[in-house]
Amino acid sequence: MSTGLQGKGILVTRSPHQSERLNALIVAEAGRPISFPVLEILDAQDLSPLHQIIDALDVYQLAIFISPNAVNKAMNLIRGRRAMPAGLRVAAIGRGSQRELKHFGLSDIIVPEGRFDSEALLALPALQEVAGWQIVIFRGDGGRELLGDELTRRGAQVRYAECYRRARPDADAGQLLRLWSRGEIHGITVTSTEGLRNLYEMVGKLGRQWLKTTPLFVPHERILAAARELGLQRGVLTGAGDDGLVAGMKVFFDTAHGH
Repeated sequence: MSTGLQGKGILVTRSPHQSERLNALIVAEAGRPISFPVLEILDAQDLSPLHQIIDALDVYQLAIFISPNAVNKAMNLIRGRRAMPAGLRVAAIGRGSQRELKHFGLSDIIVPEGRFDSEALLALPALQEVAGWQIVIFRGDGGRELLGDELTRRGAQVRYAECYRRARPDADAGQLLRLWSRGEIHGITVTSTEGLRNLYEMVGKLGRQWLKTTPLFVPHERILAAARELGLQRGVLTGAGDDGLVAGMKVFFDTAHGH
């Protein structure tokens, strides 16, 4: 008999406006989400390159959105300046980005099934024959170059449109350490390697001792590898997306309780 996440305090490290669905799923399993955002999303410092790309959107065959933040920032700017060109195909790496695009009224979105990363998107039939295409990738500052590099190799011309930047929040981890010391944090969810590194820095020396002993639930091999590099041995790989994270946590805690 599964008890779900009954009585479990789960640390959610996403920004509040992006963790509503995950929080709701945790609550539905009788768990308690504890918010501690490890990434702050700020506007790009200079929006003029982005405005130029948006004004010239008609020359592109495909627009790829890397994250829900990229969708929000880019689509609001696009809406403020113009209509989306009718012939522009749209792709997203994950379900969250796909959901955000639908909120903006877009349909027929190219999105991978099952695994949500650049590799899975690149494997889709729709992205094989792209020679001669103009492709724009909406993303935050920095990020992986794999997608653009591979599409360029396939003969496309790729532009990056950086529509936000990420920063480490200046947060006090005191409340977090108190919850840990009282045994109220049973699991941690982290959904990016950058977020994991920020968390590691933000909790300080004492917090790192707790980090090492608390199960860390991550939806991608890359984050698991980063956890090991930081000496965090209790990483647990789950399925993709919010549903994958929660399903993985349920299995872990049920097994730990011998159900």
